Amino acid sequence: MDLRSVLLVTGGSACSFKLLNTLFRFLPTPAPARKKAWKWRNISTSLAHSTLTGAWAVLCFSLRPQMVADLISSHSVLSHSLVAVSTGYFIHDFLDLASNQSVKQSWEVLLHHPVVISCFGLAVTSRLYLGFAVVSLLVEINSVFLHIRQLLLLSGQRNRPGGGVTAPRPTVTYTTNCWLNLGTFLVFRACTLGWMGRWLAGQTEHMPRHVLMMGRVGLSLISVMNVVLFYRLVRADILTDTNNTKGRH
Repeated sequence: MDLRSVLLVTGGSACSFKLLNTLFRFLPTPAPARKKAWKWRNISTSLAHSTLTGAWAVLCFSLRPQMVADLISSHSVLSHSLVAVSTGYFIHDFLDLASNQSVKQSWEVLLHHPVVISCFGLAVTSRLYLGFAVVSLLVEINSVFLHIRQLLLLSGQRNRPGGGVTAPRPTVTYTTNCWLNLGTFLVFRACTLGWMGRWLAGQTEHMPRHVLMMGRVGLSLISVMNVVLFYRLVRADILTDTNNTKGRH
């Protein structure tokens, strides 16, 4: 795609995700989530993006496996379009968060999104490093379960009804998603980011210094954020449940 097409796809993507977010206003919202209707719409839109781009990234590598061997210059129209569409989503989500939440509530995401937009913007406009950008979108496979977890919490479907004097027990749906979330986190988030870091370390002679620095700073920032995220997930979904189980004996 030429620059004009890239701008059209990116802008069209941002507008499409904004439209999707607006459409969620007219769909039924679970009663417990109505007090946080904006957050419900935001996460539902994020789930749509993760489902689309995670599957799309796998398709890109399936149809063009040689892209794995050359993450700098090898790409296809499909992979180029994917990164442009995802850039549009991150632009939309940044504006949505900035308009509806305080910086204190969403500073991590507001910091994350400009980094991703900068790196993806460089890739789609230069038509370089698109393979590397597509690799990073494999992380969205885990984001599917991460967003489902957030929707279950918002809709009050974490614990089974009742309980009495006993500690609350998570629903089967929540427990299943919990383990899928942690499993895909390790495979598609931790391993992917680790592989990306290893690849960047070997590109000192093949990439301009400023691009290499951008990649390293961005990857380091995102890696630290993901370590914190994993700790929070384990503490909330594993350690808490373990403590509740001990308390019942």
